[in-house]
Amino acid sequence: MAKIENGRRSVDTESIRTLSSSHIDDESSLGSDSEINGFTSERQTDKYGFIGGAQKAQDVPPAVLRQREVKWLDMLSHWDKWMIKRFNKVRLRCQKGIPPALRGRAWLYLSGGKVKKEQNQGKFQELDSQPGDPKWLDVIEKDLHRQFPFHEMFVSRGGHGQQDLFRVLKAYTLYRPEEGYCQAQAPIAAVLLMHMPAEDAFWGLVQICEKYLPGYYSPGLEAIQLDGEILFALLRRVSPLAFRHLEKHKIDPILYMTEWFMCAFSRTLPWASVLRVWDMFLCDGVKIIFRVGLVLLKCMLGTREKLKACQGQYETMELLRAIEPRYMQEGFLVREILEVPVTARDVEREHHIQLKRWKKNRGELNFKPPPRMHGARIIMLAEPPRRQDLQQNPTIVLEVPQSTPQLKKGKEEKKSKKKKSMKKSQPIQEIPNPYPLPSDPPPSSSEQPTPPPINSVMPDTVPQTETDSAEQQKSPPTGLPPAKESALQRSTQSLDSTEQDTYL
Repeated sequence: MAKIENGRRSVDTESIRTLSSSHIDDESSLGSDSEINGFTSERQTDKYGFIGGAQKAQDVPPAVLRQREVKWLDMLSHWDKWMIKRFNKVRLRCQKGIPPALRGRAWLYLSGGKVKKEQNQGKFQELDSQPGDPKWLDVIEKDLHRQFPFHEMFVSRGGHGQQDLFRVLKAYTLYRPEEGYCQAQAPIAAVLLMHMPAEDAFWGLVQICEKYLPGYYSPGLEAIQLDGEILFALLRRVSPLAFRHLEKHKIDPILYMTEWFMCAFSRTLPWASVLRVWDMFLCDGVKIIFRVGLVLLKCMLGTREKLKACQGQYETMELLRAIEPRYMQEGFLVREILEVPVTARDVEREHHIQLKRWKKNRGELNFKPPPRMHGARIIMLAEPPRRQDLQQNPTIVLEVPQSTPQLKKGKEEKKSKKKKSMKKSQPIQEIPNPYPLPSDPPPSSSEQPTPPPINSVMPDTVPQTETDSAEQQKSPPTGLPPAKESALQRSTQSLDSTEQDTYL
């Protein structure tokens, strides 16, 4: 049932069959060996890096994009203040879409991965240097070529994309050995690697697994089953018609929502929509994932005309496997997501109800995940960062010699001297004329210049200088504006000779 839409392979949800094992079935990953061997040389990539793709996204005017980039740069430079005092503005800008040039950096800040990385300096390098558990390494290596095989970053076997993906997933198995590796983590890590280096992607994956979707990738997948029941309960309020249809045919939510939620729709939606969903998801938390699922169910099963085409369980599942592209289009989907009346409080309230029901019917959970954090602001308030944790590291590092304290002192002294000289230079002292005339007052003996040769003074210039000197004697020297005086000095000094070069 795999189809190629907008240059990328749609999801084959037949692979999600049972939860008898602790991991998603091997067939749920995209691609095969034959799809990627010798594929990259003849076809061009789209704006997102997919080979032969024709992804369509909303065109943002360059001027608007530049304005958004400036705003995001300001937010990232004062991240703690914006998150505490103006989080609604941050949310609004995430809903509009993060500028592509800053998306990776913004995701790292929103998820709390930036703080986690700064507080655990050298941890990723330590994990990366360890060999890892062979039982997980074999499974990871089998999944590498299946993650976005049509993307230029992962198309080559053993290429830098697959190498970084292996490093990130191996490091997580060492970081959380009790969880190990789950196949659904691979597309999450791959999406992060498309936007940031391996170390940043690792800490982003840690935050998603521990804060946003805790328990999703643990053995037994109990958390995803609980969220399936939560989604089904919320559907009753959002689309009663779709709820009654699924209930009538006894279609368990785990059959259609597992890959949606565990992969955060990264293998379901067109790529432009994936990025917009992730922008909002990392800002507001898992409620965005619930809203996307509710929108798709409502659009596909929310009218009687739609239900006429699916009279049974099989037809309904086929319909949900082939969601119409118009419902996944970026602009339509984002508008619908923002209109769904589901809040984080609604998700938590329903979670408590479903957890009580689970304990009553099945007993205690085998794996108790940490509490779920609903969005970037909650994560930041739960673990307040230090100021140095939020400092932005330069993308391009230039080796410039750092100024020593002595050089800094020298610069400060020069600045202070300049200021003093500016203050002192206001009263301009009169410079004696090196070519005195009989009408000029005699200079002091200390300032007496040597007389120039007679041949150097031209006779036709004497009457003019006499009139000028007479005007100078009438007015006090101190009242002359500096410009006129300097001009006169320049004109007289221009009559020099090679013998009078001491005045130049």
